Amino acid sequence: MTSSAAKPPRPIDPRRAFGQRGEDVATEFLRRRGFEILARNVRTPLGEIDIVALDDDVVVFVEVKARRGAGGLEAVDLRKQRKLSRLAVAFLARAGWSMRRARFDVVAVDSAGGCTHVANAFDCATDS
Repeated sequence: MTSSAAKPPRPIDPRRAFGQRGEDVATEFLRRRGFEILARNVRTPLGEIDIVALDDDVVVFVEVKARRGAGGLEAVDLRKQRKLSRLAVAFLARAGWSMRRARFDVVAVDSAGGCTHVANAFDCATDS
């Protein structure tokens, strides 16, 4: 005889939920500024790209930092820049867009839903 009891739902991680809300706010923020959102939460074996968008003809890789207080931009350190750069190069190659112009933006979202957008926040930082 097998038990038919359903597993209880996994508890929602409050940090993950807060981060998801931050990405939702950042996506709307960028849309209102004329960006075309191509993809969100692009997962690869190397990691995740929060938002991929077009700003005119430029492919924009957006890192979203949701913070309960001010700040967030400083969290995109050199290690994170290198990781995002590798992800972006792989994304462009897979899409057949290796020759397209691209840049990295950071959007910091505070707990009140305010956004700080830094366009062209860093240069491609690959190790090779």
